[in-house]
Amino acid sequence: MKLILKNILILVLAVPFLARSTLLPADKVERVRLFTRAIEFDYVEWIFDALLVRGLQNALGAERYLQPETQHDLVQEYMDLVQRQEQTIYQVTRIYADPTVQDSQDASRELRKELAKITARLDQITPLAESTLQLQLSNVIAGLNLSVGGQPVPPVWYHSTPLPLALVVSPRDTIRQDANISVHADLNIDQITALEDNVSSTLGVSSLVVHVGGIGVYPTMVMRSGDLTWVGEVVAHEWIHNYLTLRPLGINYDTSPELRTMNETTANIAGQEIGRALLETYYPEWLPEPPPEAAVPASSPKNEAPIFSFNSEMHNVRLHVDELLAAGKVDEAETYMNQSRKVFLDNGYVVRKINQAYFAFYGAYADEPSGPAGRDPVGPAVRELRQQSASLVDFLERISRMTSFEQLQAAVQ
Repeated sequence: MKLILKNILILVLAVPFLARSTLLPADKVERVRLFTRAIEFDYVEWIFDALLVRGLQNALGAERYLQPETQHDLVQEYMDLVQRQEQTIYQVTRIYADPTVQDSQDASRELRKELAKITARLDQITPLAESTLQLQLSNVIAGLNLSVGGQPVPPVWYHSTPLPLALVVSPRDTIRQDANISVHADLNIDQITALEDNVSSTLGVSSLVVHVGGIGVYPTMVMRSGDLTWVGEVVAHEWIHNYLTLRPLGINYDTSPELRTMNETTANIAGQEIGRALLETYYPEWLPEPPPEAAVPASSPKNEAPIFSFNSEMHNVRLHVDELLAAGKVDEAETYMNQSRKVFLDNGYVVRKINQAYFAFYGAYADEPSGPAGRDPVGPAVRELRQQSASLVDFLERISRMTSFEQLQAAVQ
């Protein structure tokens, strides 16, 4: 009960700051909300439900009484079940989508029975598996000296759930996120397309509905996945947002586009490092195999096609779009972005829409040298600061105090 009260107190104190990631200039947001009010995600209800589920499990603290081997096997079983659930749902969906199947219900009967068993077992072990991962991540974070008295502040606390979609809005003549509004998770593709078209045509903006993997409310929201590597990184990423929210960088998340990119890039870098430390400590079998040493060929084949890189190609698209927009060629830029989708499709990547809102959203995650950020100098500066820092805690202590991109530039120079 003490733990529940402590977490509720932290939540109450932190909510005014956690909400900052959704605060934007009122006039721009309110114009967009004319289209979203009826379908906006209810965070208050979600947090209340998550407090009940996670608070009860945290109060029990059962994960602390499990042997390390049992903790490992429990989390591994959870990941296996999630993968089996996803595969079974896909198989059932294929049956119902196949026009040659006369009786889809009968044809999928055994699969649906299996799905019911998987779901029942998942419902049974999910709270304890999530608490176990929380405990392990807390230990890893403490081992990285990112804690107070051995306890991360705020505590690592997350809940797997279907995440809301995000409606992102950017001007057409420049790439800048002017709105990011959470809407219902169950919108179908027709509803998504209609919402984007209505907002874009009425307000003369670029809009895009995107899927997100996690949201830094408290407890943090994380999409359910059977990929332990991904889950560890996302839970850590969202915890970093909560960590920064108690410091100047996070408090000023929406003060400028540069600060938003600094926040997101920092969370990506730290989340990946913490996630890898989780695997090294508890799940070494999940670590990727080291790349084999490539033999240097005597001569390079003349007609061998270069390997397609999604990030590199998207980086090139962004560079050309920036050039067109800078020249005032908005229509030409939009035509080019639409046509560029075929290049990705031909190489196995389905990108539903590429527009200014796409780059405004994904460009803020600039932890890689290439990608949708283009020539934005913020990402390289954050990466440079991490390289100059002796440790992850040193990097986070330095960047978390910053309130402007100019401070970051001065630090790396």
